[in-house]
Amino acid sequence: MAQMTMIEAIREAHDVAMGADKRVVVYGEDVGFFGGVFRCTAGLQEKYGKSRCFDAPINESGIVGTAIGMAAYGLKPVIEIQFADYVYPAFDQIASEAARLRHRSNGDFTCPLVIRMPTGGGIFGGQTHSQSPEALFTHVSGLKVVLPSNPRDAKGLLLASIADPDPVIFLEPKRLYNGPFDGHHDKPIVSWKNHALGDVPDGDEIVPLGKAHTFREGSDVTVLAYGTMVYVAEAAAEETGVDAEIIDLRTLLPLDLEAITESVKKTGRCVIVHEATRTSGFGAELMSLVQESCFYHLEAPMIRVTGWDTPYPHAQEWEYFPGPGRVGEALRKVMED
Repeated sequence: MAQMTMIEAIREAHDVAMGADKRVVVYGEDVGFFGGVFRCTAGLQEKYGKSRCFDAPINESGIVGTAIGMAAYGLKPVIEIQFADYVYPAFDQIASEAARLRHRSNGDFTCPLVIRMPTGGGIFGGQTHSQSPEALFTHVSGLKVVLPSNPRDAKGLLLASIADPDPVIFLEPKRLYNGPFDGHHDKPIVSWKNHALGDVPDGDEIVPLGKAHTFREGSDVTVLAYGTMVYVAEAAAEETGVDAEIIDLRTLLPLDLEAITESVKKTGRCVIVHEATRTSGFGAELMSLVQESCFYHLEAPMIRVTGWDTPYPHAQEWEYFPGPGRVGEALRKVMED
């Protein structure tokens, strides 16, 4: 067990996977010599050589397209899109090729591909470096979508994703790379080095896809969250005194519906929190699933706390970011109904 930041845990997962399987190759923009814009691949090229960790041209469709070919050929590419905001030129390759390869070949080919992307805001990245596109990928049959909230899960989920025979979208909340964040941007930064979830197991221990984690037990209301919003929800619960049970989804596809329904049936109330825009966000799907599965157990209408239906603003970042104030207001309201 070692203390790590999320950056270090992701780097460690790459190292473990590359050391165990020569088919694992890592590449993307500035991924090789420089080690990635966030340093998640630092040192891998030096250790494994330029044929297994290398830089790619600034061409997202080309990066994803070549990776699909490598995966069909038998390699296991782990590629980095420098920011999730940059993935759109490659969406056709992801949705029409990677996600469909197993089905269109009747199982003759699979696509063991991992596409890593820093996601979300809270770093003053503005509208082109702060987007949260997870809902777009959950709509595509054939993909898995993973979104860790801490270093321990980041390493274990990435190892599970690399081992998976099908394509995985691996979204990394960039605001959590160096420490947990509760939404209070004016407070001192907390490091993972002093946090229990910064303890990362050695070796190749995986965190299975499709298993949520009860981040905080409670009896008043269930909060469904993922990524940075897990810590925002925790802060809101502590500040309001509402005994919230926080479910960290960890993977959106496959989704641990059993854990969700078990919690909602216990508490009778549900608040859903995500940073992405509200309309057609993943929270809408969660509301539908909870309504279908837990209708007779709900004691109040569900509430969503999300980003707004606008581009992510630079000057008003903290008005857009769903902070503990907005989440706390939702917790109080759902308890009054």
